Amino acid sequence: QLHGGHAAATGLIIMHHTVRAVLFDLDGTLIDSAPDLGAAADLMRTRRNMPPLGLDAYRAMAGAGARGMLGVAFGMTADHRDYEAHKNEFLANYESAMTVHTRAFEGVQALLAGLVAANLPWGIVTNKAERFTLPLARTMAVLQGASAVVAGDTTPHPKPHPAPLLEAARRLQLPPAACLYVGDDERDIVAGKAAGMPTVAARYGYLGSQADTLGWGADYFIDEPMQLLKLLDLA
Repeated sequence: QLHGGHAAATGLIIMHHTVRAVLFDLDGTLIDSAPDLGAAADLMRTRRNMPPLGLDAYRAMAGAGARGMLGVAFGMTADHRDYEAHKNEFLANYESAMTVHTRAFEGVQALLAGLVAANLPWGIVTNKAERFTLPLARTMAVLQGASAVVAGDTTPHPKPHPAPLLEAARRLQLPPAACLYVGDDERDIVAGKAAGMPTVAARYGYLGSQADTLGWGADYFIDEPMQLLKLLDLA
């Protein structure tokens, strides 16, 4: 296995994969945005004289964005006649308070620093819209080192379609097979495999231990961010 000094030229070999960059999902993988997403939904409830549900009610669905939050808050699905109006209200609430309680998961800052020290570029590929992703990438110090940021509406298709991952590889000027993709949702693994990338399931994210992560078909699993450095033989 090759160590940091050779990383830029040859990549790091894990199993049969040569890794020259690492791409990450955002919510549930790099950052815990569930508190601010849940608060945006609970604000809608309190405006309607309904009691707040609290973070625990929302956390597991945080990766599903507005659809997930409105489902928890109001039992509302996307075919409801008031869904678009509720969605717009939710997104406005969230946009006005995206970084109140949102933090990087413990270990993420050290993980990203380790990648940088090994000359491995890293990037973000998320289904979150550019309207929210780009301000977060600019304002959260931990995210400012991203070499590529691809959001859910950067390409015509969000994950599980491979298009966003292929766009990130293009921006990094690397073949997709040289990029490792890390995510906490099955659609992340589906997209990574469709793009021809080795994949890592992050089991510390929102879906947690209840999810059938073994059934996703990921190449590797991590239960905390720093395990990725061990996987890459950097720790």
